[in-house]
Amino acid sequence: MVNRMTAPISPPWPARPALFLDFDSTLLEIAEEPRGVQASARLRELLPALEPAAGGAVAIISGRPIAEIDRVLAPHRFAAAGIHGLERRDADGRIHAAHVDGAALERARAAIAPFVARHGGLALEDKALTVALHYRKRPELAPQVEQFVQDLAARLPAGLEVLHGRKVFEIKPRDTDKGRAIRAFMHEPPFAGRTAVFLGDDVTDEAGFAVVNELDGVSVKVDDGATAARWHLDGVDAVLAWLEQAVAQSRYAAPRNALGSAE
Repeated sequence: MVNRMTAPISPPWPARPALFLDFDSTLLEIAEEPRGVQASARLRELLPALEPAAGGAVAIISGRPIAEIDRVLAPHRFAAAGIHGLERRDADGRIHAAHVDGAALERARAAIAPFVARHGGLALEDKALTVALHYRKRPELAPQVEQFVQDLAARLPAGLEVLHGRKVFEIKPRDTDKGRAIRAFMHEPPFAGRTAVFLGDDVTDEAGFAVVNELDGVSVKVDDGATAARWHLDGVDAVLAWLEQAVAQSRYAAPRNALGSAE
């Protein structure tokens, strides 16, 4: 991990980028409720220009389900990895889904539900392939939530793990993460042969930074925090400004891929 203060301020825009973008707190300001996020007018204006600027190689890499990504960005529709890579839609629109032990996940869900019911302001988010415990509305409960999750983790089957994000703990299958999703995209057109660029803000994005660094790409940490990323941007506004500048300077005018944004 490196401290963001030692990283160069302005990330480079490669000659042939493969652009991977986290969602919450990277493209959009975070909301108290997961379904409360909205794409800003500034982002909506930028979205149609992203694929031409990156030669068609753009994918959203998020902890949200792909259906949620599409809902927020509608009518624009990109290649995407949802639920930390458990579901992935390639540039041709094909869906790749990881195997999930539904019975084990249901046991975790059943353990979390009573804890949430006892503490007002906590939220249980069921993503079908994972289950998340949010405490954004009750940050003062962090010690109790962390202890509960620690005790729960000790009882989880070997196939599940706990992922710690910003005021959220998520129970998910092992061996699937954002880094693996990025690596899969990089073996497929139109991403293959390009320089990977990944922007993300959270601990859950570190696996993606590690893969992008391994590929000698551009890893960009958004906001504060120790990170393996090699560059830093100060928040959503800085991300949008950097992307706007990249679009303005880009020489690309390639046709969009099969998932090209609807006009």
